Amino acid sequence: MARFPAVLFPGKAAGVPSSHSLSYCIILAMILIGLPNAQCQLDKMYVDVQTINILVEETRLFKLVQIGEYNTTLQVSAQIQHPDIVQIVQPTVVIPGVEEPNATAVLTYDMCAYGKGPGHSEVAFNVTPPGFVNLDTVFLRVTVMHSNAINIISYIMGWIYFAAWSVSFYPQIYINFKRKSVVGLNFDFLALNIMGFTMYSLFNCGLYFSHVIQSQYFSRHPRSLNPVQLNDVFFSLHAAFATIITIIQCFIYEREDQRVSMTGRGILTAFVGVVIVTASLGAADKIEWLDFLTYCSYIKLCITLIKYVPQAYMNYKRKSTVGWSIGNIFLDFVGGFLSVLQMALNAYNYNDWVSIFGDVTKFGLGLFSLIFDVFFMLQHYVFYREQRYILLPGTSYNAEELEDNERNETFEKDEPDEFSGYQGAPA
Repeated sequence: MARFPAVLFPGKAAGVPSSHSLSYCIILAMILIGLPNAQCQLDKMYVDVQTINILVEETRLFKLVQIGEYNTTLQVSAQIQHPDIVQIVQPTVVIPGVEEPNATAVLTYDMCAYGKGPGHSEVAFNVTPPGFVNLDTVFLRVTVMHSNAINIISYIMGWIYFAAWSVSFYPQIYINFKRKSVVGLNFDFLALNIMGFTMYSLFNCGLYFSHVIQSQYFSRHPRSLNPVQLNDVFFSLHAAFATIITIIQCFIYEREDQRVSMTGRGILTAFVGVVIVTASLGAADKIEWLDFLTYCSYIKLCITLIKYVPQAYMNYKRKSTVGWSIGNIFLDFVGGFLSVLQMALNAYNYNDWVSIFGDVTKFGLGLFSLIFDVFFMLQHYVFYREQRYILLPGTSYNAEELEDNERNETFEKDEPDEFSGYQGAPA
């Protein structure tokens, strides 16, 4: 039979029992038996809801649930992040101890959240004496708003700009198909777009589907929600798919001598280098995969800032917008405008202007895209309005040449279509 080493019991030979050795064994057994029970007790308190949305001066009931009794009285106190936003009615709950604890008893205590002013606030809970409850699972996220109607309007706006941005890829695909040409569509724009949406898809799919990455995110932000929803995943994957369709059109339709510029290739090479390096560091466990996805999101932000520049410059050089879909710009403008308007409505409704002026990146990118959309509209309808006539794919005509062609009957003018005005006429 195995024996304890003599060093555990000083002063006695190995295998010779003593009162001290029996005491050590009893203490050790109590520790080993008590550890599992203590671990089980850590997760036996929670609130039945962790997210509450209420109006100003509205009260919402929630329950504090305790599973199991203790022989020690517990005092649970609410710790409010912003007392000017939310108030907890009955902020302290006393759970009395009993002489014979029942480990399966379920105790519930009613508490109320009262909205004092618009905003967001977390409510944590402090339990005394400590060591009985895992406090990471006992918290509330409370949102207090001015108006539920504004909240509904904001929700509807979110789906409208989601639909507008999703559909915005198809006018360009349609024009390419009707013209059997991609002349006028800048290839740098396409290359940057597919790179950006690939990075965006990686970020969204990683955070939405990977439990490992989710655990890394929640370990850093234990009281946050997953920032990626299913519609984010769908939009990014759909955008990448639509961009790939457009790129395929570039291989099968007339494109003249258009290609990705050396500047565009250099920018893409730098981005690919960042992806390879950070992915290698993630594979080597030097950084977490969440950090890799964060770098991917930075690449997407950079691309959003620069991707319209090549197309705008190409239109300027050609003095024409033929081949570039204005329908795409209209839908992108609608989506961007509603996105910025939604941010403003939410900022008012939750008194959260920091979400606009504090998050300069998100607001700035939305505003930057709107500025480019307006610029493209000016190019199409003002600056190069008389240049939107073509005889063959890639060949532009000004107004005088158009009149000559009409007199000589050398070109055919079709009926107006939805996106290009005339097939073989205004594009």
